[in-house]
Formats: sequence, C-alpha cells, structure tokens
Amino acid sequence: MRKSLRVVTAGTLAALLAATTAAPALAAANPVQASLDVLTAQDGVPGAAAVVQDGGRTRVTRSGVGDVATGKPFPRNGSFRAGSVTKTFVATVVLQLVAEGRVRLDAPVARYLPGLLPDERITVRQLLQHTSGLYNYTDDLDRTDPEALRHRGAEPAELVAMALKHPALFPPGTSWSYSNTNYIVAGMLVEKVTGHAPAAEIAHRITRPLGLHDTYLPRRGDEKLPSPHAVGYLPLNGKLVDFSDFDATIAGAAGGLVSTPADLDRFYGALLGGRLLRPAELAEMRRTVPANLGIPGAGYGLGLGSVPVSCGVLWGHEGGIIGFTNFAGVGPAGRRVSVVLNENPTPAETNPHLLAAVDAAACS
Repeated sequence: MRKSLRVVTAGTLAALLAATTAAPALAAANPVQASLDVLTAQDGVPGAAAVVQDGGRTRVTRSGVGDVATGKPFPRNGSFRAGSVTKTFVATVVLQLVAEGRVRLDAPVARYLPGLLPDERITVRQLLQHTSGLYNYTDDLDRTDPEALRHRGAEPAELVAMALKHPALFPPGTSWSYSNTNYIVAGMLVEKVTGHAPAAEIAHRITRPLGLHDTYLPRRGDEKLPSPHAVGYLPLNGKLVDFSDFDATIAGAAGGLVSTPADLDRFYGALLGGRLLRPAELAEMRRTVPANLGIPGAGYGLGLGSVPVSCGVLWGHEGGIIGFTNFAGVGPAGRRVSVVLNENPTPAETNPHLLAAVDAAACS
C-alpha cells in the first residue's frame, strides 16, 4: 500500500549497485546476489529474495534470513503479503469487465455506485490511474500504535468514508496522486457489477485459470499467513516485531493480496503476454501518465507502472504493507522478476537499493 517509491534514474541504477557493493568481483559474477546483500548487510533488512523466470528457467537468489530468532533461511518461494501489487490484479478484473461490455472506462463511477462519491465526474479510468483526486485513506490511519491495526480489519465502505472526511486533492483528471482509496472503490465497483466480492472474481478470472495456487485476497478475520513464509517484520522502538499474521482487510482491494514470487512472475508474464486481456484493454492498461515515483520517465497506467531500468523499461508494480516490501514485473526481454524483503517500513535508503536489485534481476 506504499504511496510511492523514492527511486533513482535508470542510468544511475547500475552505478548505484557498483558503488554500494563491497566486492566488485562478486558483483560482476552475480549482480543479483550482490544487490540483495547490500539490502541485508548495509540496510539491515532481515532477508531478501529474488525469483527470476527467464523462458523456462527459474533462478532463485537469497540473502539474509527469513527468521532472525532461528536464523532460518529466507524461503525459496514462500508466501508473503504483496501489498499494492494487488492493484494490478484488481485493474485486470475491471478491464476484463470492460472487454465484456459491463463497465466503460470513461463512464462516471456514479453509474455503477450511485451516491458513493461526492464528485460524480470521477471516472473508472481515473480510479485505476490515480487521477481521481480522492484522498488516500491510509493517511488517515492512526499509526502511533501499529499493534492496534493487527486485528482491526475494515469493510470497504468504512475505508472510503475515512477518505471522504477530507477534501479532494484536485479536480478529477487534472493531476496524479497515488491513493489507495481509488482501489477500494474499484473493488466495490467489481462487486456491484458482478455480484461477487473482488476475492472471488480474482480467483475466478486470474488465479484459477493461471494455476496460481498460492495467491488469494484474504477475507475479514483471515489473519494467518500460509507456510512456508518468511517472518514479516515491523521495526518498532528499536526492535523487529513479527507482523506476519494480521487482518489485511485494512488494505483490501488496494493491497491485501497474499502471493509468492513464482506466482507473481507467472501472473505478470501472462498479463503482459496477452493471456488475460485483449490487445485493446492491455493497451489501455499500458497507456501511462507521468507519475511522481521519483524517477524521470516513470509512468503509471491502469494498475501498472512503467519504470526505466538500465536495459529498457520494466512494467510492474511495487508493494509495501506492514511486514513485507516487494517489486514484481516484466523486464524488456520478457524476463519475469520478483524481489521480496521481509520488512516494512524500511529505511529510506532501501528504496533505491531495492530498485537496484530489480534492475540487476531484470537486466543482468
């Protein structure tokens, strides 16, 4: 659910990797390993893993530990909370409904959810592209006591109401601002149009057809993270708190997804390979606007970001939710990449190092 990535320019990624790696020879031999080691040794992230699928080959690279108490290694393909990667799944479902003629991208949200939003000019496209101007409800959460969020959970209407206590950030369509509220509303739209919760539609339309057996959107009260999984840590008062299990309906359709690196590699490969959307809808998903991700040339489409890397452009999404940080997508040569850390929030310097790891995985 993280608002944005503080990243560096594409041309800087390779230089950053070299500058922050203590062993240049190791970086040359295995730049993915070297970049993950920067995250764990220099930034203090407990553990990290990169799963790269290139054609029929899968490479798993790990660093650090999955459990600081036992020293257990980071799982090769463990479950984790994928955060805002959820948005790509939800946007895919909405675009499938567009293809079926059940939703129109440029129709007002009020056509499907009358009375929900005070500004009836907001369109479906503006939800998916973060150009609605809706306030980000997560900025309204009390984060002084994260433990209070562990079992809290929420219903979508409650989260939207939190956002609507605040004025709009700008008139719809006039600017860009990342807002989790957009995707809570998009999930409500899916349920209204189909009669099924977003979790059921994601299962019916994406995870079952693709055989993503370890990916699902948890329901209220489903707090356990399936094994095997790394411990998801929350830094709190100088200690690492196990936050693996909690009620992620506080993130819902904006960031509640549970998945594995291999599942996300398969999902993004199928999506960008045209297996989930028709060419027209995939083109709409990839039609970007400039996005304030901290990197020149970065853009945001419909639940999908474009991030310049040293070998071209990577299409995907970052995810951050208490306990886990990740980035998943497809690089210029069709290489599917997932990088996962078992800590969130992370130190400020971790974001460029995460992107360096993504760059190494996609381009080396």
